Amino acid sequence: MLIFLDTETTGLEPSDKICSIAVVYKEDSEVKSIYELVNEGKKIPPLASSINHITNEMLKGCPKLHDTKAYQFLQTHNDINTTIVGHNISFDLKMLESAGFEFYGKVIDTLRTTRHLIKECEFFSLQFLRYELKLYKQEKEPRVAHHALSDAMTAKSLYELLLELAEESELVRLTNEKVLLEKFEFGKYNGRYIEEISMNDRGYLEWMLGNIIDLDEDLRYSIEYFLQGKA
Repeated sequence: MLIFLDTETTGLEPSDKICSIAVVYKEDSEVKSIYELVNEGKKIPPLASSINHITNEMLKGCPKLHDTKAYQFLQTHNDINTTIVGHNISFDLKMLESAGFEFYGKVIDTLRTTRHLIKECEFFSLQFLRYELKLYKQEKEPRVAHHALSDAMTAKSLYELLLELAEESELVRLTNEKVLLEKFEFGKYNGRYIEEISMNDRGYLEWMLGNIIDLDEDLRYSIEYFLQGKA
């Protein structure tokens, strides 16, 4: 079973919760999906709503995560024969793990595998890749950024493109192999080389390592690499 997964959350802190979940899968050659809003009793702050467009009013009467069809579907297929695919999928699985779901199958991260296989991309956010790689040309219905179902479908499109460059087993392997990044993709040094900043503003990089809790794993690895090289 191949499952494409995405979640939206009330924020990025350890105490935050999933507020929407989507799974996309193929059954009898037909692509099917489950999308649900989730009410875990955690209010959505305005900042999160400004990104995922989910409000507290929308969650009134919605089920808890464990009671959703999506969660039950994941539980049913939680075995070594299932592969879950998503963009920065470690975040989604971490949020599910905090809710009591521990996945036993294989994982493919379209973010990390794209960084490995299409290094020439300037940025690697899902929406940037959607346009850079012209994934939008395959879309039959409009998609909205940071909507769990739209993002799961876009991750599916990206996965299918990556399959043209590597087999599924290789995508699984690359998912577990860190990537040495060359440039920043955000912040005051957006587009600048990490190695350059390690020489000119070492303190800023050390601050990032010590203070940004949800720092991208590959970015953390790359900062540490260049700081050690300039020690």
